[in-house]
Amino acid sequence: MHLLCSVYKKFDQPDTGKLLLRIMLGGILIFHGAHKLIYGIDEVREMLAASGLPAFLGYGVYVGELVAPVLLLAGIMTRAAALFIMINMVFAWYLGDAPETLHLDAQGGLMIEGLLFYFFSAIAVIFLGAGKYAVIKNS
Repeated sequence: MHLLCSVYKKFDQPDTGKLLLRIMLGGILIFHGAHKLIYGIDEVREMLAASGLPAFLGYGVYVGELVAPVLLLAGIMTRAAALFIMINMVFAWYLGDAPETLHLDAQGGLMIEGLLFYFFSAIAVIFLGAGKYAVIKNS
């Protein structure tokens, strides 16, 4: 039993866990932002306009999918960056995925599980902060 406890203690690394969460969330989401940077946000702007919202809000996707992930990866303004990601996911759900909220995909998972993954990971970062492996501590 003592050996098992000592093994578990070696894995008690909350700052490493926070870093991995930031790398995972920012590192995966940034590819969506890069895609929009390369191909534009016309589709996002059209969805906003169709929903009666101003099309200029579409530029917020660059903040939520490019700027915020870079900040997360660096550990700068981490909680604020995660908040922007969370807001971005709310807009993504409202504009495109709301009708599929309770639908399942071919493998039996929720159609919006990727969106939920980003949303709840962002909430976790808001509560946890950056940890010690960050450019700016306690952000």
